[in-house]
Amino acid sequence: MQAKIADSIGDFDTQAWNSLAGLSYPFLSHEFLLAAERSGSASVESGWTPRHVGLYDKDKLVAALPLYEKTHSWGEFVFDWSWAQAYEKAGFDYYPKLISAVPFTPAASRRLLATNEDQKARLLDEAKTLMVDTGCSSLHILFPEDSEVETLESAGFKIRKDCQFHWHNHDYRDFDDFISTFSSAKRKKVRRERRRVTEQGIRFRHLRGGETDAAVWKDVYELISITFLRRGSLPYFSLEFFEEVSERMPDNILLVLAEKNRLPIAAAVFYDIDDALYGRYWGADAHYNSLHFETCYYQGIDHCIAQKRQRFEPGTQGEHKISRGFVPVNTWSAHWLKRPEFFSAVGRYLQEEGRHIDHYVDTVNAHSPYKREQIP
Repeated sequence: MQAKIADSIGDFDTQAWNSLAGLSYPFLSHEFLLAAERSGSASVESGWTPRHVGLYDKDKLVAALPLYEKTHSWGEFVFDWSWAQAYEKAGFDYYPKLISAVPFTPAASRRLLATNEDQKARLLDEAKTLMVDTGCSSLHILFPEDSEVETLESAGFKIRKDCQFHWHNHDYRDFDDFISTFSSAKRKKVRRERRRVTEQGIRFRHLRGGETDAAVWKDVYELISITFLRRGSLPYFSLEFFEEVSERMPDNILLVLAEKNRLPIAAAVFYDIDDALYGRYWGADAHYNSLHFETCYYQGIDHCIAQKRQRFEPGTQGEHKISRGFVPVNTWSAHWLKRPEFFSAVGRYLQEEGRHIDHYVDTVNAHSPYKREQIP
């Protein structure tokens, strides 16, 4: 097999890449990654330099690893700021570094796009070689699929454990059937939140990517930008990204628009596949009582029940998800640091951190809204 490093996802044939990535994860698709890179959202200028690894048998792509050289740690959702500070205090450079991840997307999915263990090992070896050749401090595999964790650990990577909150569909007939599994107090709270949104005169429209146009995305992007600016930053993805990804992946985009007096006041962007829904971006022009919960969570749950989606991943963090029926699920990352003294120290830190995560999950489960006999 011959290895090649691509400086754009566009260097790969669309069909060849997608046949390796599969249909299970919309974010791994050639269309999604190309939109991220071509729009400038993931680019050299934004600190995301593509370094994708491809393995070829003659001219046929047989394995691949999405990979970026980073000059910062923004947009990764696996926090290593303290590691960078430790490097700086010791007089070393932590950046640049290499990461295998989908830009700005904290969703677990395959990273080693290969059909056998030999190909996976070769991909990791090529990434380590590239780390050395480019002067990078480290190699990080972010949000790998559960099935890849053992492979990465066997390859010598230090494994980091974290958790997100996901919703699971247990063949609920409708939303009322779902919250019937809650305790009485929690059930009343959810109904009160939904009622408050209705009482404010807010209505909802669901649009697929093919039902949107430039005017709709302009409104949505303005709402997203307002919300990001309140937090002191700009959106990671550009308007051009949303326009392109909705055109190239029309069936996978679900846009939930909240309207008052027929004008958009809030929006949430979801990615929809046969068995799962992913919530990603949210924005509103002002604060409305309970609107965030309704737009980002309850509308998504309604959709999953109606369309028989088995899983709903609304994004990272947010303990407020617990009382609304989301449960903790472990997520993973794998790390290889070139300097052995730091590699060893990080390994010890991750072991201790993992124990804290286990304790945190146990604590969270104690506050579940579900009746004891019906906790998922």
